[in-house]
Amino acid sequence: MSSKFYLSAFADEIDPSLDVQMDVLDHFGIKHIEMRGVNGKNLTEYSLDEVRDIKRQLVKRGFRLSAIGSPIGKIGIIDNFEPHLAKFKHTLKIAEIMEVKYIRMFSFYIPKGEAPEKYREEVLDRWNAFIRAAEGTGVTLLHENEKDIYGDTPERCLDLLKSLNSTQVRLTFDPANFVQCDVETYPKAYEMLKDYIEYMHIKDALYANHQVVPAGLGDGRVKDILDALKKSGFVGFLSLEPHLGNFVGFSDLEKNAADADLPDGGPRLFGVAYNALKALL
Repeated sequence: MSSKFYLSAFADEIDPSLDVQMDVLDHFGIKHIEMRGVNGKNLTEYSLDEVRDIKRQLVKRGFRLSAIGSPIGKIGIIDNFEPHLAKFKHTLKIAEIMEVKYIRMFSFYIPKGEAPEKYREEVLDRWNAFIRAAEGTGVTLLHENEKDIYGDTPERCLDLLKSLNSTQVRLTFDPANFVQCDVETYPKAYEMLKDYIEYMHIKDALYANHQVVPAGLGDGRVKDILDALKKSGFVGFLSLEPHLGNFVGFSDLEKNAADADLPDGGPRLFGVAYNALKALL
């Protein structure tokens, strides 16, 4: 089965400014953005007219969105749901304007020290409300495994997907987030979830201190996961989400980056993350 990886990125980690984001992505030949922050604000916070204007800027330079990196589901499970559902419905309208098929989402923060299982029914109820709202839109809701939410372990991600039993819900697999929950990403999490993986976040981390590092330098087994996806005939996005600060060995990598002409800070860090992924591919 032939597989194909399309590269995308969380461009707000490069710079808040959309123009700078596009300049740097152009430098690397990346034409897709998983849009989260743009010009200092989350995409979901903009009015529809403002979103149309952002779309025009993207189109002018040949960019498209791979997904909306939304904060939907990133509130407490006991927080008021109604305004959040309204925000999700607004996000669906943004997806339509942006002609994007995917919205990245979460399964709610669980109160500290409480058993996630206690809130399982409420999580399912809320996600079923999302599914109903998205019916007929053609949008796929991508659940991302994220630390401290209901779906932060592969077991609970699987339970969620199986229980919702909807073709409109799939997974964004984030190796670093599993490492930060002390979960084995490969083979365990991958094998458990492979039938539902639609989209990949390229991010790696260390078990020892949960620090995020470039892909392939951590314990996330990113290369093994990409190789397994390739074998399975996966066609989809790999979205770079560097989250890089200073880590051991950073300055060497930065010196070696073939992108010394990029500005310091976000653009240079992005170069480090990009080169790390290229080395794995």
